Amino acid sequence: MTIRTRSHEDSVLEMLRDDEAFALEYLSVALEEIDEAGGEDAFLVAVRRVAEARGGMLSLSQNTGLNRANLYRSIAVGGDPKLSTLLKVLQALGVGMSKVVSHRTKRPSVALSCTTGSVIQYRG
Repeated sequence: MTIRTRSHEDSVLEMLRDDEAFALEYLSVALEEIDEAGGEDAFLVAVRRVAEARGGMLSLSQNTGLNRANLYRSIAVGGDPKLSTLLKVLQALGVGMSKVVSHRTKRPSVALSCTTGSVIQYRG
């Protein structure tokens, strides 16, 4: 009997595609850690993985009206997307974003929500 296995990457992509709560949690954690070393790149990679799981960059390009090659560059390690680009991408993925930080208390409040109304919120 042959046991079939699949990669961790394939399993994560399936969960990002099929489980809205998992995708929100995944993006929320990445957003929560954005101020840490490497956090900006990690957040962009998380956004890109959700995009790949939900139809890929061609679909994302069509849904946002943004150039596919520019999307690849913008939401990659070292990418520096404009806020308008990031918001269009998140909207196309069905996600809204907010992050509020008080530099006095250093306790961030992070929230990601999907268009169906689910909200995941963290207070550090």
